[in-house]
Amino acid sequence: MSTASAPTAFDPYEPRPTFVQRHADALAASVVFVLTIVLTVGSFPPFHAPEFAYAMLVPGIYWAYTRPRLKLFAGTLFAAQAVAWTILLGWLHHVTWVGLFLLGPFIGAWVGTWFLAAWWALPRILGRPTLTRLIVVLGLAGLWVLIEWTRTWLFGGFPWLPLSASQWERTSILQIAAFTGAYGVSFVLVMMNLGFGAYAHRLFRESATGINKRSQEFFLALFLLLACVCVHFQESFNRRGYTIPFARIAFVQPYIPQEVKWDPARAPAILDILQRTTLEAAATRPDLIIWPEAVTPMAVRGEAVAQSFVETLVKKANVPLLLGSIAIENGGTPKEAWFNGSFLVTPEGGVAARYYAKRHLVPFGEYVPLRSLLGWLSKVVPIGGDFLPGEDSSPLLVPIKGQPVVWAPLICYEDIYPQLARFSALGGANVLAVLTNNGWFGEGGAAYQHAAHSVLRAVETRRPVIRCGNGGWSGWIDEFGNIRKVVTNDAGTIYFRGTRTLDVSRDARWVDQTSVYTEYGDWFLLVAAGCAMFGVALLKMNEATGPVVRPTA
Repeated sequence: MSTASAPTAFDPYEPRPTFVQRHADALAASVVFVLTIVLTVGSFPPFHAPEFAYAMLVPGIYWAYTRPRLKLFAGTLFAAQAVAWTILLGWLHHVTWVGLFLLGPFIGAWVGTWFLAAWWALPRILGRPTLTRLIVVLGLAGLWVLIEWTRTWLFGGFPWLPLSASQWERTSILQIAAFTGAYGVSFVLVMMNLGFGAYAHRLFRESATGINKRSQEFFLALFLLLACVCVHFQESFNRRGYTIPFARIAFVQPYIPQEVKWDPARAPAILDILQRTTLEAAATRPDLIIWPEAVTPMAVRGEAVAQSFVETLVKKANVPLLLGSIAIENGGTPKEAWFNGSFLVTPEGGVAARYYAKRHLVPFGEYVPLRSLLGWLSKVVPIGGDFLPGEDSSPLLVPIKGQPVVWAPLICYEDIYPQLARFSALGGANVLAVLTNNGWFGEGGAAYQHAAHSVLRAVETRRPVIRCGNGGWSGWIDEFGNIRKVVTNDAGTIYFRGTRTLDVSRDARWVDQTSVYTEYGDWFLLVAAGCAMFGVALLKMNEATGPVVRPTA
């Protein structure tokens, strides 16, 4: 007879784990994954939900407090960021699908590294004194700023869509940028996310009751937000009596498709479009006409046919012209050099000898980095050779109503780099002019995302920004980041061929005056770095004193 024990009978009174309990980790990861994607994508243009930016990090923050397994947490957040950024950069597929599926996940992983710090730090502050918790969350906000800063220079730099750009249509929080740069806006937004995350954890997972449910992290974040709003009231609502007329500006959008732009056979038709739209603009009696980036099919400087065309046209229009085109120096010699430039043409003087050369070139668009190693990529790069970068801001003296006004051009995506606009303002510029060609990227979100950066540059430097695109986004942004006018056609779209003329005004208080940010630059980065280092040091010191009693759910 077998001596093996009989199997244990099932106890009908023993509670069986529910589906949610059995799959809690997977469900949590799924919810965080979906919410992070939706909130991140919705925060930025072309979507109009900037309030999502106050909560886009909250799912990951709340989850980090529970100390999930690192592999699951990191994999979920990195995947969510990779998907979100691939969606946000989806317009890149008009140029290269391969580039999109490389750059989207790369930027997502770059941004997503912040969540690793949140996973490490947030569980460690549970039960700690209030001051410790506040310093640590300030440190996490500072770390976010430092990550954004690395995107301006690491691997050539691609600071597209910092968190502050999500607020381009909400100037109430942006005014702090005149003091801290756009990094200050990102800092406050991250603090709001941390505040909401801490409050949610305190309400739903900690054993606090009544008045103890208050979250000091949330109230600190709210205080910072209110400080931004106070600056907004002071700077933006005290404008009566200070607005003065500036200029009547005519925008020309030739809307030349990128695939035909450099086709010699199409050059006569392109010149005809430019002539027709420019004379139409001149009929509105503007003080200045603006063309977008690299608009002529030939170089205005270095090719006599192109120079003669624009000079003849400007004489006929009898209005000064600011345009983007190509400069060829030392043509036909071993020292031949190409520049993507901005030029002033006047009826009296023709093409001015002084021009602006683009300082920050687009890698794999205007040059091939490490050409000795990556030269084979020239086969898929739509240029004949490398452009050279300009060496200084080279502001242009543009005659407005008979008086010279210092204009600082920024070409293409140069307006996503805060320091370029700042150096132009330090060089004496009273107006920033962004000449761009978003025709590469179709009629998706690229034009709106790009324009969001111009709003940040206007607030930082307290200079109006005049933008002219090949097919849009064109318009006028004032010194406080208010989008005063967007150039559209009768159907209300920014994507059209034609011209519109706008009356532009200025705020007299900022004529020839520099903002704190313009004067002192990225001093706020030192504050962010100090917060991050102090937060880490404080956590290490507290851990040395021994464990704390974790709050119970």
